[in-house]
Amino acid sequence: MRKTKLILLLIIILITLIIYFPGRKLARMHVNQKTAVEDHPLLCTSCHLYTQRDNFISKLINEDYCSPINMAVSNDGQKLYVVAQDAGELIIVDATQNQVLDKIKVGEHPHSIVLSKDGQTAYVSNEWADNISVVDLVENIVSDTLLTGNGPAGLALSADGKFLYAANSFSSDLSVINLEKSEEIKRLTTGNNPTGVAISPDGDRLYVTSRRAKIIPYGEPMYSELAKVSGKRKIVEKLLKVESAYMMENIDFTPSGDLALVSLIRPKNLIPTIQVERGWMMTNGFGIICKDDDGEEVVYQLLADEPNAYYADPFDIVVSPDGKRAFLSSSGTDFISVIEIDSIRSILESTSPNLLKKYANNLGISSRFVSKRIKTGSNPKGLVISPDGKWLYVAEQLADEIGVIDANSLEYIRGIDLGGPKRITVARRGRRILNSSGGTFQYQYSCYTCHPDTHEDGLVYNMAGKDMGRNVTNTQSLREIAGTGPFKWNGKNQTVYKQDGIRFSTVLTRTEQFSYPDLDALVAYIKTGIKYPPNLMYNPDGKLTDSQLRGKEIFERSVDNYGKPIPENGRCVTCHPAPYFSNFELADVGTLAVSDDSILFDTPHLNNIYSSAPYLHDGRAETLEEIWTIYGGEDDHGYVNDLTKIELNDLIEYLKSLSAPQLERIIVNEKKPSYETN
Repeated sequence: MRKTKLILLLIIILITLIIYFPGRKLARMHVNQKTAVEDHPLLCTSCHLYTQRDNFISKLINEDYCSPINMAVSNDGQKLYVVAQDAGELIIVDATQNQVLDKIKVGEHPHSIVLSKDGQTAYVSNEWADNISVVDLVENIVSDTLLTGNGPAGLALSADGKFLYAANSFSSDLSVINLEKSEEIKRLTTGNNPTGVAISPDGDRLYVTSRRAKIIPYGEPMYSELAKVSGKRKIVEKLLKVESAYMMENIDFTPSGDLALVSLIRPKNLIPTIQVERGWMMTNGFGIICKDDDGEEVVYQLLADEPNAYYADPFDIVVSPDGKRAFLSSSGTDFISVIEIDSIRSILESTSPNLLKKYANNLGISSRFVSKRIKTGSNPKGLVISPDGKWLYVAEQLADEIGVIDANSLEYIRGIDLGGPKRITVARRGRRILNSSGGTFQYQYSCYTCHPDTHEDGLVYNMAGKDMGRNVTNTQSLREIAGTGPFKWNGKNQTVYKQDGIRFSTVLTRTEQFSYPDLDALVAYIKTGIKYPPNLMYNPDGKLTDSQLRGKEIFERSVDNYGKPIPENGRCVTCHPAPYFSNFELADVGTLAVSDDSILFDTPHLNNIYSSAPYLHDGRAETLEEIWTIYGGEDDHGYVNDLTKIELNDLIEYLKSLSAPQLERIIVNEKKPSYETN
């Protein structure tokens, strides 16, 4: 018996030694390969627990949060109506007792809210459902649903309360809805990716923001467009050019209506990213829409930043009822900037137009009009002021609270708990990190800045490669990238850890890299918490149109129109097989520019590619068609030169139908499609 026990003990010791020495060495090598460093902690949970998706473990370790984004306040100031984006709810809050009164389920991924003139009805835009929930605030129920364009976001009511305007973020237009008939009567083209809309106090005009810039060739100064809409005629009168700016999230008028203020970011995408450490890569501020001496509308820009401190990702801007102050939320730094409007007026009146244009790049100008910075909870988004002007309410999206600020003393008073989970999961922590500029030199920008809504900003950047500016790169989406490595256009980073660890700090932030717990959390969020919106524009129900079905056949074909076999590497499906529509390999597709290093390109996945213009590694193709009509003449990027124009159109329509793999929405239907594309 003693001999048996001794043998068993020796076996246990041997197994322990094998696990500890060779096993630990192998584990160390494995982690080193994943993280590109040699001292990342050996925690199996980081990769094999917190990155689990859509299973029992995932449901166990994660939580369902509220994530408030925008609000409205009742006419008497007693109640707040909070849009909880992740919960898909309208939360009614007693602003006097600081407690939740009710939660009403609305549509998918709601964005904004506006109240009727009598305060008895709320309209909530459902960005991922293409509709607006009409909420009866007497019974606290959804009483009707209004159809809109694709991706309704910002809302505004006409002066007489008879018309509702909805900015459609995905289809880049404005729905005009007749509330008496409960139907859309017009759809007006706006700037790219609108999310904010405001109507002047007299109801005469509306301004509609745009977040994405106009697509132009790299090297030309970028600009975005602000749509001016006639409140009477309900037509777009003008598209105002806002130079060197984008991410115009929200807008508000002064009570007199002579000024409108819009939040914005000024990116310096044409200069190498080395400028980050010189304090000059992303600047943040607001635009002022006013009239010049000739009575023409102009947009001047001022920075909210300081020379050594930036206030990243401005989201909302609201003006006090007396018109004396404006409040600007900076979601990347968790601050509210208090702006003295009389000081703004003084600058406008005493400064020449040429000097005003230069002020758009003046980091010291904020000292003349910012009177205070107010610290908030995590990720402040929408703002609303009580009708009496006494209270400013802040939607703290990643704190699941509403911040309450005394608008007179400018002090943060308290946070109103919306009843979300108290536990901060690893993925939630990662989302906070992704939305925070804390890891960037002088807090210039966050991951969100270039990846709004965890997507991409549509810009091409000079990433300061080894030859300083030779290689420019088109921003890629973060949506559904788990399992799609390698990353970067050159495939240099095999894992998300490499992409967001040492590479991120070396090339982009120019500071110390994320701590390992923070990096673990960020990777967990990117791999598990980011979702695609449904492709309601080109594939609403999973049934392909006749055109898309023909395009699918072309995409999967192996023989050309003349009956000749297509070489395997010339077939679309070879490099882009389902479900991700990528083989994750490097390839030469004949698109290297003269200024590029000689490299192969990582094959990108194609899901929801319709929303990611411009295309190719350097963004030179403004549309999907241009990939082949202008830049694919040699058939290096798929064999297409035998196609007719109609056949190429069919192929493009099929590509636009591709959705997130998790949705499994593509259903081959030989019958006539149940809808028609616009």
